[in-house]
Amino acid sequence: MGERGMETYLILRRSAWQDVREAEEARAREAVEAERLSEFVGWIRSYTFRECDGTIGSVCVYEAGGPEALRRHSSVAALPIDEIVKVADIVVVRPDPAAFAA
Repeated sequence: MGERGMETYLILRRSAWQDVREAEEARAREAVEAERLSEFVGWIRSYTFRECDGTIGSVCVYEAGGPEALRRHSSVAALPIDEIVKVADIVVVRPDPAAFAA
């Protein structure tokens, strides 16, 4: 387990938003609630993608004490969850491309 008993998780949100504007609004809510609940969850990064039907989905990387903390955060931020997956191992071959790095 990581810091403060937290482990790394992926949250999959499929076809969560109709367009990029909705995804950006969701990210703003996500940031506010992650800060407010920072004792329970730590938002690391998110990747958004366009689904085949044109909607927007995301994969979000978090540290959390468990799935319930992630469900609580997503609920108060009005974010859908399709799947929560606990990360077993992390392999970094190279950092994210500069165009996407924070």
